[in-house]
Amino acid sequence: MHTFQFITTIKQQTHTFQCLATIKQQTHAFQGLTTLRREALTFQGLTALKRQTHTFQCLTTLKQEKHTFQCIKTAVAVVVVVVVVVRSNVPQFVERSAILGAIPGFKKLQGSKNDDWIDRMSHVYTVVVLIIFAVVVSTSQFVGNPIHCWHPAEFKGWYEKYAEYYCWISNTYFVSFSETLPVDIGERQDREITYYQWVPLILAFQAFLFKFPNVVWKLLHPNCGLNLNKIVTMADKTQLSSPTGRQEIIENMAAHLDKWLDTERNYSWNRYTAMRERVSRICCIICSKRSGTFLSGLFLFVKILYVANVIGQFFLLNAFMATDYNVYGFEVIKGLQTNTPWKESPRFPRVTFCDFEIRQLQNIQRFTIQCVLPINLFNEKIFICLWFWFFLIAALSVWNLISWCFTIIMKRNRVAYVKKYLKITDQLQNGFDRKLCHRFADNYLREDGVFVLRVITRNSTDLVTTDLVSAMWRNFQDKQSKRMPESDGTLRPNEMPPMTPSNDEKLPLPVD
Repeated sequence: MHTFQFITTIKQQTHTFQCLATIKQQTHAFQGLTTLRREALTFQGLTALKRQTHTFQCLTTLKQEKHTFQCIKTAVAVVVVVVVVVRSNVPQFVERSAILGAIPGFKKLQGSKNDDWIDRMSHVYTVVVLIIFAVVVSTSQFVGNPIHCWHPAEFKGWYEKYAEYYCWISNTYFVSFSETLPVDIGERQDREITYYQWVPLILAFQAFLFKFPNVVWKLLHPNCGLNLNKIVTMADKTQLSSPTGRQEIIENMAAHLDKWLDTERNYSWNRYTAMRERVSRICCIICSKRSGTFLSGLFLFVKILYVANVIGQFFLLNAFMATDYNVYGFEVIKGLQTNTPWKESPRFPRVTFCDFEIRQLQNIQRFTIQCVLPINLFNEKIFICLWFWFFLIAALSVWNLISWCFTIIMKRNRVAYVKKYLKITDQLQNGFDRKLCHRFADNYLREDGVFVLRVITRNSTDLVTTDLVSAMWRNFQDKQSKRMPESDGTLRPNEMPPMTPSNDEKLPLPVD
């Protein structure tokens, strides 16, 4: 009996021990679940915090871009207001202030209409576009904050400002997020972006280069002895004049051109002038104004400057941005054709890196921070537009140069051009008139005279040129009726009659 009770006690104790062990296991499992739950909550908190941080970064970037966009809108509004105010009040201010009178307005920038519309595309509209872009970019740089950086936690207050200012003026470098950040400092320096601080200055310099050929033309073309600007202005005024006033202006223009053509001729004939006359028919650029090819040769030289300038702009931007800018537009077109999503361009990166060192007593500590360049968001679009605009200007300028070379160099084009307007007024009655037309174009007008007629036509109307050619044709006939026929058919200055002979001195023209 005593043994049975002892066994029962042992069995109860064993059962109690098993219960305690089970309870301990359950307690341990509960503690594990609690720990796991805490870790899960911590992980969820970290995930949520990371999402909030990413959202905050996105909001910060969006706010920066919005601020930059507002700065650009403000700059554009200021430019528009200034242009409106200046255009409306300059006549009053010029009378009161010599300083404001020296400020060139759009009309002065546009210049005189003594060239063609393709030239004005370069030296007027392109210059205006570049100046507007320069103002927009410089406003976003100096009014807003052009760079924002992700600083270490120990940076506070002026430390952050110092880091941003340093990174802005000392260049940043671009490394894609798919690449590893280079360890070598030299490799980082090779990746530096060195152009974004100087974009306003390079745009202003480009505007000067586009204006330079026109400045050369305006400075040199008056040396021909004719005020081409006033001639074109007089031709343009005839469209708003009465019939009597119109005819009077046409006669004055014809008399003025006649005197200019007579004055700018060779006064003596020798071997040198004969050789120069023959050379002028082959190469008009190297000859003087007395050979009758100064204006046309200078105009072709200026055309070459326009073509060289617009082609050189691509190489200039290649050197400036250290990238293949001349193929940039083709890459954009290829991306649009293949429906490639618009990605961040390595030419205009928005997220870059910056290295700088801080000396603390005798220790030099190096930091690498990540920066955002909101200005590159607009630089990218600006230079894309400029690429396509330069490409259009280059194509038009090359075509215009080839067209003018063919027009000026080919001698038969002079006769065909004059004959076209004489046929309109039925001035060529017989074979003698047609032969006289060749002498009128080749020996009287010569290349510069025909060039002036072409410029008048391009800046007014064919009606004005028709009346002007008819008036000059009558003056030429009057002179031909007073001179003795020469065997070589060359019209020399000493054989020219007075500019306006009287009616009694006129002789009938010979009949063919």
